[in-house]
Amino acid sequence: MNKARKRDLRFGTWNVRSLYRAGSLTAAARELTRFTLDLVGMQEVRWDKGGTVRAVDYNFFYEIGDKNRQLATGFFVHHRMISTVKRVVC
Repeated sequence: MNKARKRDLRFGTWNVRSLYRAGSLTAAARELTRFTLDLVGMQEVRWDKGGTVRAVDYNFFYEIGDKNRQLATGFFVHHRMISTVKRVVC
């Protein structure tokens, strides 16, 4: 009988101050890979609109902040966990 192998989940938060520069999202995703994090909340993303972007081994979900691109937040979800994340639209 094969037992499913259990794996601890690793969570984190990061105040990135901005992901507005070109290449910032990829650089952040590489850092998360380096620390083997599964789910990370991000503050001060500073992006327009909202949506989902694929970056390295992660999907990045984000939402708009205020009109000055402040207060925007998002979170990275590792691809192996993406099926467990359900997007809720209010």
